[in-house]
Amino acid sequence: MATVLASCAARTDYTGLYGLPAPPSAWADRVIRIGPDTRYVNVEGGQTVRFIAGDKSFAWHFMVAGTVHSFDLKEVAPPGILDHTVTAYVSPDPRYMRGP
Repeated sequence: MATVLASCAARTDYTGLYGLPAPPSAWADRVIRIGPDTRYVNVEGGQTVRFIAGDKSFAWHFMVAGTVHSFDLKEVAPPGILDHTVTAYVSPDPRYMRGP
């Protein structure tokens, strides 16, 4: 019984639904600076964005699942880059939106 309960308490990693890390040399569609007062960023599905926080940076390719509309960037940022919650609001990738 303890084994069953322990497996129920395990944290599931959903970051695969948020996209993929982009290599440092990757071309970015946008660069967004994150300061101490930054609470959210708006991005578009399909974009690769380089985030700069102080003297550190990381890049993320927002190839999100259709059910994902927002998430905390701390979930995907390398450890030590973000010291506060920054919510990424992701609009749908326009390449996959249906026309009228």
